[in-house]
Amino acid sequence: MQRVELEFRLTHWRMEPMSTAKNISNNPSAGGMDRREFVKSATAATAGLLLVSPEIAFGSRANSTPQLGMIGCGGRGTSVSEAFVTRAGVRLHALGDLFQDQLDKAKAKLDELNQSQGHATIDASKMFKGPRSCNEVVSSDVDIVLISTPPYFHPEHLELAVAAKKHIYLEKPVATDVQGCKKIQELGKKVEGKQSVHVGFQIRFSPEYRELTRRIQEGAIGDIACAQGYYLAGDLPRKAKPGMSPLEAKIRDWAFDRVLSGDVLVEQNIHIIDWINWVLKARPERVMATAGRKVRTDIGDVQDHFLTIYRYPGDVRVGFQSTQFLTKWADVCLRFFGSKGYAEAHYNGNVFIRGTNEWQAEPPPPTAEKQKPEVDPLSEATPEKVKAFVESIQSGQFHNQLDQGAESTLSAILGRQASYEGKEMTWDHLVKSNQHWKTDVELEKLT
Repeated sequence: MQRVELEFRLTHWRMEPMSTAKNISNNPSAGGMDRREFVKSATAATAGLLLVSPEIAFGSRANSTPQLGMIGCGGRGTSVSEAFVTRAGVRLHALGDLFQDQLDKAKAKLDELNQSQGHATIDASKMFKGPRSCNEVVSSDVDIVLISTPPYFHPEHLELAVAAKKHIYLEKPVATDVQGCKKIQELGKKVEGKQSVHVGFQIRFSPEYRELTRRIQEGAIGDIACAQGYYLAGDLPRKAKPGMSPLEAKIRDWAFDRVLSGDVLVEQNIHIIDWINWVLKARPERVMATAGRKVRTDIGDVQDHFLTIYRYPGDVRVGFQSTQFLTKWADVCLRFFGSKGYAEAHYNGNVFIRGTNEWQAEPPPPTAEKQKPEVDPLSEATPEKVKAFVESIQSGQFHNQLDQGAESTLSAILGRQASYEGKEMTWDHLVKSNQHWKTDVELEKLT
């Protein structure tokens, strides 16, 4: 089985420092500039700009190639940008990040990709560094903004891009707290029919996973009784280097900070929780959960394992487990059990149905490079997603995935909060809490 490795994007931003604050129900929250204060000042910077309306798709410039601006130049953002350039006919035009080395690394790779597609390289004047780089990217002459910053800042960065009338590809999760998710839903109402916005749940665009989901929803395994999922992953690389200030080290390793990342269940495991919602066409009603820090205790304050039992409409129970510390083996899997059989899907390629209506995902045809290809359900997921996104803009049939993204994020937050409080939690209780996290990061102090 292939080892599952998640590349965390180091995103760069008007972030404020990581904190170990406390908030309602044992959650981090502390003083410092909060999101609303940030947006109030940051949005003003985009006022009065003459911007190309997204209704004109990609404008009337002589070169109609869509222009992309990326905010947060870490691994995930760069990977998604690669798909935009090589598979969707887009040119990478502008970059924004807190750190020069991140900008330089992303530029080197994306310049090469731009040139491979006959596009110009990224001009030095479109390289934006520092706390205001988000503002500068959305204010530049780009058609699409890719937001791949730490999740805590997604609501703010999305608001800036919406105000600038850009089409937006927002990485998941959409926020790290309830209030942030509600902000996303408000912004979703503003963009409806005016801008295309995708959220980074690429599993929904994997050909193999889409076919499996279609068959389940059409009754291939009968009535669904229960489901099981797990995301058993290895530890993450440390980004901080010796000699860095504590502030920079915290920002570089944002994935280990629960306020900035949302914790493992929300930041990483959300892919499977979103998939469960997709298959069941529902959100969870309640959950029981537990979590802990038993192995990875040397950094941050996120948990290293979760155990949850979600309950969906129709009394469908879903057990979900995750780890983020394994060293020799890893696997990601989702199984649905029904009255006529069961369906199973792994990240490593096994995608099938057993029972009355058996089915197996088939590998692609052999090529000169791969004489015996295997099923790789994730290989086309991101390319297919970005192609669908760009096509929605070109056709004028704009997509709006913000409400779905907020619902899946809240579903993950529900499990996280239940684990923190050590008791069953309902959806209604979570939403009514209006939970709000704050971080005390002060990027202006970053040198």
